[in-house]
Parts: sequence; C-alpha cells; structure tokens
Amino acid sequence: MAKNNETDHNTINLIGTGTTISGEINATGDIRIDGNVSGNIKTKGKLVVGNTGEVEGEILCQNADISGKVNAKMEVKELLTLKASAHYNGEITVSQLAIEPGAIFSGSCNMEKPSIASEKFSKGEAQPSQSK
Repeated sequence: MAKNNETDHNTINLIGTGTTISGEINATGDIRIDGNVSGNIKTKGKLVVGNTGEVEGEILCQNADISGKVNAKMEVKELLTLKASAHYNGEITVSQLAIEPGAIFSGSCNMEKPSIASEKFSKGEAQPSQSK
C-alpha cells in the first residue's frame, strides 16, 4: 500500500565506524554517528554520537546523546545528554541538559524554556549559520 506523502520520523540513518563525511546532512529521522562528520547536521529526530563518533560543525536537532567527540555549535530543541565518555567543545543552546560524571564539557551553554526553543525550531529560525 502506498504512503501518503508523510515524513517517516522513525527512519534511522547510520554513519558507521571508518566512514568520513564532509558536507551537510539534513534528515527527518534519527541519526547515529560512529564515524567522522565534518559539516552541518540538521534533523527533526534524535542525534546519537557513539563512542567512536567525531563531529565538527554545527548541529540542530530534537534530542541528542553524545558519547564521542563533538566540536560544534549545537541547538537542541529538547534534551541533550553528555554521556560519561563524551568530549564536547562549543556552544550549546538547549531546553534540558544532562551531563554524566566523567564527561568533558568546554564551552558555553544557554538554556531556553522549551516553548522558546520549540518556536525557533518550528519556524526554522534556529538553523545552523554559515561558518566563516
């Protein structure tokens, strides 16, 4: 049976260990990164950076779990979790933040009420800016 032009938010996109991507990633579903990504990432789903994952660029997502290395400006609509093995360097704008003991965080964090972050996200205002 054919689907009506509905976006599938249950799609999981996997970037495996040993894979390197340079460029922009736009997705409606979840993304798991166990390889290396250099560029902007935008998803309406959840972003997971595994233990072997490395990301450099700008990120806009619904939720995120970070276990690997991230050097980025990041905007998270709901919850960002930095796991014990995470190494994060950069700016964060988030509604909720959880940092496990052992995680390394260097940078700044701006926490906004969920309604403000949701409004920016839905209007497309919270888009990664062009790197200079």
